[in-house]
Amino acid sequence: MTEDWKKNMVAEKGKMLLEIVAPSRQVVRSERVDEVIAPGSEGEFGVLPGHTPFLTALKVGMLSYREAAEWHHLAVDWGYAEVGPDRVIILAEGADRAVDIDIAEARQAKERAEKALSEKLEHADYEKNRIELLRAMIRIQVAEKHGQK
Repeated sequence: MTEDWKKNMVAEKGKMLLEIVAPSRQVVRSERVDEVIAPGSEGEFGVLPGHTPFLTALKVGMLSYREAAEWHHLAVDWGYAEVGPDRVIILAEGADRAVDIDIAEARQAKERAEKALSEKLEHADYEKNRIELLRAMIRIQVAEKHGQK
């Protein structure tokens, strides 16, 4: 049996492997990155190669990673991050690259959520719409960082 697959899973010196997985698909697969910034449940955190291992929950927010001088941005929904000295694995409820976001659709979702929040709602409905508003705002922010208007 060949061991070529292992070569794809090993970070280069001074780099980390980044994997981002959502339930329906693998969003980022074995990217060799220099830095990751993620929306942790207790606040944003950054990871560089050689970081101390830890596991944390994620909240809705923007996840960014850098390859050399180029930054990439994604909108992520809750999940977990497992950090190691040479690897970051993100398991997210949802994750979209900036290029995959339909900004017009995100703006419509934002308007719908704002309209719903202006009405008198039960607590559960209010919370659902508050989360939808947050998700839409993050998606718009990520798309605009990528240059969408």
